[in-house]
Amino acid sequence: MTKAGDGDTAAAKTAFPILAAISVCHLLNDMMQSLLPAIYPMLKSNYGLDFGQIGVLTFTFQFTASVLQPVIGFYTDRRPMPYSLPAGMGFTLAGLVLLAYAHNYPVLLLAAALIGIGSAVLHPESSRVARMASGGRHGFAQSLFQVGGNAGTAIGPLLAAFIVLRYGQSSVAWFSIAALLGIFLLVHVGHWYKDHGLARMKSHVAKGREQAALPRVKVMVTIAVLIALIFSKFFYMASLTSYYTFYLIDQFQVSIQSAQVHLFVFLGAVALGTISGGSLGDRFGRKTVIWISILGVLPFTLLLPHANLFWTGVLSVPIGFILASAFPAIVVYAQELMPARVGTVAGLFFGLAFGLGGIGAAVLGEVADATSIQTMFHVSAFLPVIGLLAGFLPHLETESRRQRLPTPSVDLTGNVEPSPVQGQSGDGH
Repeated sequence: MTKAGDGDTAAAKTAFPILAAISVCHLLNDMMQSLLPAIYPMLKSNYGLDFGQIGVLTFTFQFTASVLQPVIGFYTDRRPMPYSLPAGMGFTLAGLVLLAYAHNYPVLLLAAALIGIGSAVLHPESSRVARMASGGRHGFAQSLFQVGGNAGTAIGPLLAAFIVLRYGQSSVAWFSIAALLGIFLLVHVGHWYKDHGLARMKSHVAKGREQAALPRVKVMVTIAVLIALIFSKFFYMASLTSYYTFYLIDQFQVSIQSAQVHLFVFLGAVALGTISGGSLGDRFGRKTVIWISILGVLPFTLLLPHANLFWTGVLSVPIGFILASAFPAIVVYAQELMPARVGTVAGLFFGLAFGLGGIGAAVLGEVADATSIQTMFHVSAFLPVIGLLAGFLPHLETESRRQRLPTPSVDLTGNVEPSPVQGQSGDGH
């Protein structure tokens, strides 16, 4: 456990204005990217698209947004680019303008690709900045960054309903103001990145290499376990974010408005879990939070398909909170495992989160069509069992300390001299 004095020092070094700026920009980015699927019905009508063309539009956006993230992270790990963030927001701005004034389907595809590229740049680089600005509170910083995205994803469809659907496709251009605000904030973040962040990152990498000296094979196995846990989390999360309202309407015959209120409560719990997960990891250790958040949600998911309407609403709160707390801890754990590959790790896991969410929604939708939505919820309830794999995750602080401790020396009288006490790595153990 980190000592109180150490925590105070770390907190004093935390660059809160930078963390706030990237969280706000994450909100703006995810708000703008969520406009695209929100206006699919309008695009289908305006351009006479079929569902296959809508699917290609989604694929184009998701491919650029998810597959490019680890590529960009890998490149910037080797060649840091302090001003890549405002450049990425510039791609989003261009995509919005094209989306607002597109006159044919190929231009819509180009707009979707540009918005996806903007998202692909923002996530790994902002995660790197969050680590730079954390002052040692890596989990807290990652949570604050991620919760901005949760808020943006929730706001986007509402703005689409009240603005774009009312004023038409060209009103998408109004959201260029949000992109310009993001560029303004990210230019200032770029200045800080260049003047202060790079020096901080060099210090983090040097310290991390000393602390996370695990064998390469063990690192690869651990990454594979983390990917399996991400699969479990986002496949199950897709069942609720995509089909929870349909389940409530079909199972309990509630109104659409009532189902939306239940979904809002669940998403609120997700936001609280996201902001809490990182700080809990700072205090109790990443592995502990990962273990509890993936496997610990299992009793609630198993009960959900058997509950009445009241208890379904109640159970959705711990499910959303506990499950959402995993992702910040997983990202920070992986970054501590590979301290010289912070951008690559962030790009890989954010890309997987985005891609697996989309795949999960499609697969579970097919299951619901082939059986019933109730059966789909019964089947998906067992996904958190994959959390048992968390038992294979190493305690980074314990193992790295074992790697670092020198062999005790023997003086001339034959007495064994104790090894010097090593400082803790801050993993929470």
